[in-house]
Amino acid sequence: MIWEVFRQEKPGGYHTHCGDVHAPDAEMAKLFAEIQHGRRKPTNSLWVVPKSAVEEVDAEDTNFGGTTDKSYRWAMTYNRVDESFAEEVADSQREQERADRERERDATAGGDD
Repeated sequence: MIWEVFRQEKPGGYHTHCGDVHAPDAEMAKLFAEIQHGRRKPTNSLWVVPKSAVEEVDAEDTNFGGTTDKSYRWAMTYNRVDESFAEEVADSQREQERADRERERDATAGGDD
């Protein structure tokens, strides 16, 4: 039986698909997933699910985002940007990057207990 494996790198992070394992039951699948996918990179948790339980919805099945034209929401539709606004956005971006670095540093410092 094929089991799909999803890995979470950090607590609170997203689980992302990292591969699959072949195993006769759930216990063996978890063991194989830990050996094959949990040791290669930093791992907080693994989800192991039967391949038959994974369903897909793709663009052919549905219309993601609806059919209403919402192009006015995208910045690329604007022709003119005030330079002072652009500087404000750049300042905000730098502030966000600093906060991200501090959060990462705090998480790293807290993980050494």
